[in-house]
Order: sequence, then structure tokens, then C-alpha cells
Amino acid sequence: MTQYRRARRPYDEEPENHERWLISYADFITLLFAFFVVMYAISVVNTGKYKVFSDALGDAFGGAGAALTQNTEVQTTPQATPQAVRRRVMIAQEKVRMTKLAQDLLATMAPLVKEGKVRVTQDSRGVSVEINASVLFDPAEAKLTEESREALQAVAVLLKDDPHAVQVEGHTDNQPIRNMYASNWELSSMRAATVVRLFIESGVAPERLTAVGHASNHPVADNNDPIGRARNRRVAITILSGVPDPETEIPTAADGAEAAPAPRPAPVR
Repeated sequence: MTQYRRARRPYDEEPENHERWLISYADFITLLFAFFVVMYAISVVNTGKYKVFSDALGDAFGGAGAALTQNTEVQTTPQATPQAVRRRVMIAQEKVRMTKLAQDLLATMAPLVKEGKVRVTQDSRGVSVEINASVLFDPAEAKLTEESREALQAVAVLLKDDPHAVQVEGHTDNQPIRNMYASNWELSSMRAATVVRLFIESGVAPERLTAVGHASNHPVADNNDPIGRARNRRVAITILSGVPDPETEIPTAADGAEAAPAPRPAPVR
């Protein structure tokens, strides 16, 4: 009787499946993979469109599209972020502008450059015009000569409508002075301030200008001979780049770095 009832059962009961979560997990992994594929595709720079973009920007700045592309495309990698690409474009544009400014300054100061009394240089900081102090001032004085005023006014014409900040630095040799100035610090600072004042009178915005005196602390030649001392007496006019290096915050002890222990005072004997 038992065997008969067992034979009439249409099917045996199936055991319950406890691995249904694998279906949801597989769907999640698939979606996650698709998400990262899309993110990678977005981060890849389209070099063809970027070249067209850089050429257009170059044309807007005087037909310098080829130079702009050459300066930036070599540094562009497929993994570059949009922010990094934009910064490289800005740096390349700024380099083109600064190079044009350096060429204009070189042409303006050409007679003095040929005489070796003016040097025009360019680096990542900006464009610098280094003028021998003998061109601008009488020995140990801070009043501009009439001839130097004409040269500086020509420089001011180029800087008047330029947006960059300008730093004027005065330098002296290491010989002590004995006149109205107490030391070379006062003399170098006053010479820088005198040039700044002429720039303001010539129409350069005061907020763009800074005067700095270095005395004899940054020589470019040996102070032990007259020729070297003559080179060290100079005024440097630096047109600062408008794309500075990004700031880097220095971590403090509160950020996880251990502060150095303060030195113990010596015992009193």
C-alpha cells in the first residue's frame, strides 16, 4: 500500500535554492564594470579635437597655432585629466605672450643691449630686463639721469597696457657708501623705488608694481675686481608670468606629521 501511494506522487519536492544572491551580485559587477569603462572613455583626450582647439586659440593670438600645438601636444598623454590639459594650454599661451613681450623689450633696448649694458632674459618666472646702474644713476645716487629716463619711458610704454605684475629690484656692489644713504640697503631700495615712480608717472598701474632692494646680497659677478663690481650695480625689471606654479600646502603636525620636540633649556649652574 505504501509503495502504491509513493508511485502515484507526480514528483518529489525540490530542495530550496540558497544561492539566488549570485544573480544580483553578477548584475552589480556588470554595472560596475560598465561604469569604469565609461569613466575611462571620458578621461581619454581626443587628440584630434584638441589639435583643432589649440590651432584656433593660436590663431586668436596672432597666428601662433603651430607653436602652441608644438608646445602642448608633446606633453599631452591619453591619461591626462581635463584640468591638466587646460593648464598646459594656459602655460603654452602664456609662454607665447611672454616671448612676444621679451622680443619687444629687446628691440626697444637694442642700442644698450649691443653695448652690453642691458640683458633681456626669459624663464618660468617671467621676462627680466637687467640694466647696468651706470646707465640709470650717477655713482652712489638714486636720481635718474635724463638719458636713462628716455630708455625707461620706452619700457613703460610696453608695460602700460600689459596685464602682468612687475617687480623692480635694486642691486649694489659690496663697497660701503658714505653719503646720505646709511648703507647699500637704502641705496638699492631707493633706486628700485625711483624706477617704480617713473613707471607710475608713465601710466603703469601702481597696483602692478613692486620695489625691492637687495643691496649686495645677489651678485652676478666677482666683487673683488672693478669690472665685477660694475656688473653687480644694476636694476632688474621682471615682468612676472601670469601662470604661476600651483601652490603646495605644507602639512602640519595636526595633519599627522609629528612635530619636532622643543629643545630643553640648558641647566643653570
